[in-house]
Amino acid sequence: MSFRKRNIGLSTGVDRAATPSTQPALPDSNPSIRPSPDDGRPTTSTGTPSLDGLLAGHAGLPMGKTLLIEENGTTDFAGALLRYYAAEGVVQEQKVHVVGVPEQWGRSLPGLIGTAESLQGKRSDRRKEERMKIAWRYERLGEFGAGIAGSRDTLTPSTGEQDPAVKEQTAFCHAFDLTKRLTHPSITNMAFIPLIPSRDSPFTSIIKQLQTAIASAGPTTIHRIVIPSLLNPTIYPPTACQPEYVLQFLHSLKALMSTHASRVTAMITFPLSLFSRSSGLVRWVELLCDGVIELCPFPHSADSLTTSGAATAQEEPPQGMLKTHRLPVLHERGGGSDQNVGQDWAFILSRRRFEIKPFSLPPAEGDTEAQDHVAKGVPKKADLEF
Repeated sequence: MSFRKRNIGLSTGVDRAATPSTQPALPDSNPSIRPSPDDGRPTTSTGTPSLDGLLAGHAGLPMGKTLLIEENGTTDFAGALLRYYAAEGVVQEQKVHVVGVPEQWGRSLPGLIGTAESLQGKRSDRRKEERMKIAWRYERLGEFGAGIAGSRDTLTPSTGEQDPAVKEQTAFCHAFDLTKRLTHPSITNMAFIPLIPSRDSPFTSIIKQLQTAIASAGPTTIHRIVIPSLLNPTIYPPTACQPEYVLQFLHSLKALMSTHASRVTAMITFPLSLFSRSSGLVRWVELLCDGVIELCPFPHSADSLTTSGAATAQEEPPQGMLKTHRLPVLHERGGGSDQNVGQDWAFILSRRRFEIKPFSLPPAEGDTEAQDHVAKGVPKKADLEF
C-alpha cells in the first residue's frame, strides 16, 4: 500500500491565480461604454436618458443589438430620437454610419448643452423650490445614498463637488438642444452611405461598405449604424420593398453585428403609415430586430388627451403614446426585464429633451375638487402643519 502526503497535490497544473480571465473587460478610458446593472454586458447610451432606462433594465442599449422605432402618422418624433442617438455617438467620438440620407442630415444634429445629469439636477432643483417644504429639520441630511461614500465621482478637495472637466469627460449620456446645431471635431468622422442604383438589391452595397468600414477600423473603435426611415419611397427605390431584399439586408446586418458584438449598435426608424404593422413584412422586420418601440402621436384635435398626461400645470403635456413591443435582451439565462412591455407610456418632445414617462388619465368630470388641485399644481392637502 502506497501513501502520499496530504499537502502534495494530485497534479501540477497551471496556477489558477495566474490564469488570465477570459471575460473581456470594459475599457476604463472609454466613458461611452459601461456594464449593464442587470447582467454586466457592455451598454452604450442612446442619447435619451429616459429611453436608456426603458431598455429592459440595462440602462442603455446593449452592444451588438438593434433598436427599431416605429411611428404612426406624418410626424417625425422617431427622427428626433435618431438624431439624439447620432449626436451622442459624435460627442463620444464613436464612428457614426448614416445610411441612405445626404450629408445635410448630419448638419441638423442637435447642439450639445451639457450632460444629462446636470440637466436633470437643474430640473430637480426647480421642483424642490416649487414644492411645499415638509419636515424642514431633515433638509440638511440630503438624499439617501447621495453622499461621498456612495459616489465614485472625482471630487474637488475644496468644495467637495465633482470637477467639471472630469465630469464632462466621464459622462455616459449628454443633453442636447434641438434648436441649436452640433459643432464638434468628431462630426467630420461621420460616414454617409448612399444608395447605389442597381437592378438587384439596393442593400448589397450598403452591407459591403459597412463590413469594410468596421473591419478596417481599430479593435477599440465603437460604431453606430443609423438608418432613418427604412423603405421610405422618398429615399429607397421601389424594389427595396421586396421581402427577399429587405429581409436579406436585415439578416446580413444581424450577422455583421454578431461578428462585432462588442463594438457595434444600430437604430432604425420605420414609417407605419406606409406599411401596416399587421402585414407579414413588418412582422418579419420586427423579428429581425432586438428591440421594437412604437410611437403613436396624438392627433392635433385631441386636446383632452394631450393635457391628460401632465400631473400639474407646470409639466408639459405629452405628444403621444409609446408602446414597447420588445426590449433587448431577453435570453435563456434570464437577463433583461420585460416589466415595461405592455405598460402605458407617454412621450414628451421639448426643445431640450425627449422624455418618456408613465401615462395617467385626468380626474373624472364629477370630481371638481381634484380637477381644481390638478389645475393649480398643488397637493390636495396643502395646509398640513408639523
